[in-house]
Amino acid sequence: MVAAAAGCALVALRARAQGPAEERAAWDALRAGGIVLFRHANAPGVGDPAAFRLGDCGTQRNLDDAGRDQSRRIGERLRAQNVAVGKVLASQWCRTMDTANLAFPGQVVPEPAFNSFFQDRDNAPAQTAAARALLQQWTGPGALVVVTHQVNITALTDQFTRSGEGIVLHRNAGTLEQVGRILP
Repeated sequence: MVAAAAGCALVALRARAQGPAEERAAWDALRAGGIVLFRHANAPGVGDPAAFRLGDCGTQRNLDDAGRDQSRRIGERLRAQNVAVGKVLASQWCRTMDTANLAFPGQVVPEPAFNSFFQDRDNAPAQTAAARALLQQWTGPGALVVVTHQVNITALTDQFTRSGEGIVLHRNAGTLEQVGRILP
């Protein structure tokens, strides 16, 4: 209960539809060194097969052609908006690493704190706390890009994202505040 309350207090959310002002605010926040949590690009299905093994893409749900195109567009959009990317962290799952590498070639650092806990919900509180700590420590330079999974984004922000969608956050007095979204 205390951990849940702390998580809710950490991320202040705005639950209204995003308009042009919020979109501009999201891009401005990223240009100022903000944080964006992207859900991996399109990978058909839900969860992972029973024989899933980390590091073996043949046992995982992977990006399809649309997901690979979507991944490249993510990077193109940030570059077109003049967002200087300071660091790219990604879950170790193949679909998140592929999304990140296609969007930001040569910049990706695998980060277990952002691995999916879809099939291991008991690990969610500790893993979310570790992810939150990494986000809180970010001071730049540039924007922090994180490519992760729906369950992780929801645990951190209480928001649902589509494949390839990003939630933009900025740090404010010890909290992370949602500024807006980057739609796929």
